[in-house]
Amino acid sequence: MGKLALRSLRHRTPAFLATFLALLIGAAIVMACGGLMETGIRNNVPPQRLAGARILVTGDRVHHQPGDKKQRVLAERVELPAGLVDEVRAVPGVRTAVGERTFDVALPDGGGTAEAHGWESAALTPYTLAEGAAPRRGEVVLDAALAGRAHAGPGDRVRVAAHGGAAEYRVSGVARPAAGRDVPRRTLFFSAPDAERLSAHPGTVADIAVVTEPGADTAVVRKGVKAALAGQSVTLLTGDDRGAVEHPEVVTGGEDLVAISGVFGGLGITVAMFVVAGTVGLSARQRFRELALLRAVGATTGQIRRLLLGETLLIAVFAGAAAWPAGPALGRWLFGRMTDTGMVAETVEFSQGWIPTLPAYGSLLLTAVVGALVGTLRAVRAKPVEALGEAAAPQRWFHPVRLGLGLLFLAGATALALVTALVLRGPVAASTAGPTVMCCVIGLALLGPWFVKLVSVLLHWPVRLLTGASGRLAALNCRASALRTAAVATPVMLATAITTGMLYLQTSVAAATDREFTGNLRADAVLTSAAGGVDPALVAIVRGLPGVAAASASVTGTVFTERPHDGGENKRGTTLQGVDAEGAGQVLATRPTAGRLADLKGNAVALPEAAARRMHRGVGDTIGLRMGDGASVDVRIVALFPAREGFETALTSTTLLAPHTTVGLPTQILVKAAPGVPVERLTDELGRLAVRHPGLKVSDRDAVIAASTQNTRTQMWANYLIVGMLVAYTTLAVVNSTVVAVGARRREFALQRLTGATKGQVLRMMAVESLYVAAVGLILGTLAAATTLVPFNLSVSGTWRPSGPAAVYLAVVAAAGAVTLVSTLLPTWAALRTRPVEAAKA
Repeated sequence: MGKLALRSLRHRTPAFLATFLALLIGAAIVMACGGLMETGIRNNVPPQRLAGARILVTGDRVHHQPGDKKQRVLAERVELPAGLVDEVRAVPGVRTAVGERTFDVALPDGGGTAEAHGWESAALTPYTLAEGAAPRRGEVVLDAALAGRAHAGPGDRVRVAAHGGAAEYRVSGVARPAAGRDVPRRTLFFSAPDAERLSAHPGTVADIAVVTEPGADTAVVRKGVKAALAGQSVTLLTGDDRGAVEHPEVVTGGEDLVAISGVFGGLGITVAMFVVAGTVGLSARQRFRELALLRAVGATTGQIRRLLLGETLLIAVFAGAAAWPAGPALGRWLFGRMTDTGMVAETVEFSQGWIPTLPAYGSLLLTAVVGALVGTLRAVRAKPVEALGEAAAPQRWFHPVRLGLGLLFLAGATALALVTALVLRGPVAASTAGPTVMCCVIGLALLGPWFVKLVSVLLHWPVRLLTGASGRLAALNCRASALRTAAVATPVMLATAITTGMLYLQTSVAAATDREFTGNLRADAVLTSAAGGVDPALVAIVRGLPGVAAASASVTGTVFTERPHDGGENKRGTTLQGVDAEGAGQVLATRPTAGRLADLKGNAVALPEAAARRMHRGVGDTIGLRMGDGASVDVRIVALFPAREGFETALTSTTLLAPHTTVGLPTQILVKAAPGVPVERLTDELGRLAVRHPGLKVSDRDAVIAASTQNTRTQMWANYLIVGMLVAYTTLAVVNSTVVAVGARRREFALQRLTGATKGQVLRMMAVESLYVAAVGLILGTLAAATTLVPFNLSVSGTWRPSGPAAVYLAVVAAAGAVTLVSTLLPTWAALRTRPVEAAKA
């Protein structure tokens, strides 16, 4: 059978090439997703500015939620007491220890934004002075890139906005990193006293950079530092892990990358099984008479199965060899697109070792074996007597196991849809989208011929009435060959379900997020700072401006509810917005059903009603919060308000929340215009204020909403990208299935021509038949997509209709029709080039 399999590969190149492409692309997708997962797990971020430090000591951002075994990551930087620097410096083997102060600044007069530090940390890169001298009080050192952008050099004066204010500083020097050191972000250095004064949390440091003595064992020094800091909540980092201190956003970014790669990798394996099973099955059906003849001359069922399986495994070997370079290349390309959109920090290193090849080749083997066994099941079971007839075997597809599995998957899709609609709330409801679509698609595919006949009943008469004789013949062909029609329509259904379901899911999530943000924002203008934080004292000044009805400082953070534990809390915690009690009711749409927002002062909180019910708490009760910087705070509930589940944001005072954020200040001031005051007049007044306070930026409500919308869309580009890749794969399945199915009908076309049909009539018949099959696939695919879109939108927005442009669905319909039509007519045209007499003998 092995020799026979090799000979078959030489004489059936088109069908085996289709199987090769299906296996190759499937393995490459899984390997690419494996590389993304390894990248997310390793989360390697080589240090840049802190490359000279062998050990970095930073605050521990891992939080263990009571009653939950999973670790949570705190949203803010955990500062360390400045006194710990001396304790670390005294450890044997430590040459020096530098307490890092890190904060954002802006040069409003043309330099843009930069990251600021104390000059003592310049030695860690190391930076060396190219011009001038080290800074003293009232002086700064700019790196070469920042100096060039600001057109400033030693002796010049520059305005620097930092920590809510702005002041002029003399440029004392220009520094450059040592040769071979790359620090992409523009950097500015203050003197130690100025850095202490301007940092968000005086008396603390962001991290402690440890430089060891020459020849000292890093592991031994690390143990000494750990012992010296016993009892402190710190994390010691070495190697590439040190980069997470410079870029703290990578801590949560790695989790996102692992989640996305896992979901789409599993989806890719499922799609690959469909594609391979369909391609192999059609190829086997094309050889039905040949296989039946082998049975007639004595071949056993096992031998036929080994022949077909051997052919597929041999193709899998070649596909696996080609996937070895293709998978990592695809993974690196996907990673590049993710960094371009900002989903992954550009400082993270793409990592793909040999580990992702194991699941990739495992899935390749699984796909090849399962696809071959499922796709050739009917051909293997063919009876020898069927070789004596001129027609193919009877169109029997029903089997109790197939029926049971089909019903089981449809029941699973129904259960997941009910969970989405009735149990889950908010964006988290999207977590069941992929499983729901795939369960429905598998169920429809297993019961495909029955559903094809059902849909054909709906399409038969419209097709006959609109397309004439050719259309009537095409409709009869599709109804008579339901198994063949189902085999070609299944890839169309799969492509439609994935495209429609996943794309409209993303647009619906984006629309719901935008709707919640827009609905809660009542401010007409917003003041922000290029340096990140605004001075709280500005709020009183803004309130005194002409045309201002109300103003409130605002800051957003993420906290965890500890006492009592909120079982329904998102795994990343509860979003908490800090506002001022005075003005909060006018700049936000929140309307309490109990208590008052005017009481949001000090350690107070206003909770969504659903969260309060879960914790069995009400107005006047106290709950414990773990703030974003790790501090534990008891707060009193002063108000309850309605909020859509899944989008809840609790409210607290700015004075409580801001000190527990990395910036340490409010991030914006929300301003409401007085009745009858045009927004343009309000923004003009705020603009004049911004001129007096360099670094401030004024945005009207429309600009703020547009920026939020753009941010939401950018975060979803990674999902669009991978969905597009899977859709391209399923499009290949449509082409493969259609080409192989048409190739098996050469004798049928020849007989039609011998009985008087012209080439044009045959082409018209096949054109109608291809559109008929595309319509079947589109109807079933739309039904599969609806099993996730309708429940999700009922859960999120209370309506069954998905949000998003109709053009998306129209493009899916047009693409499905075009691909099916082209992949049908081209092989039909090629088949008609052979003389009918010769084709009939083939």
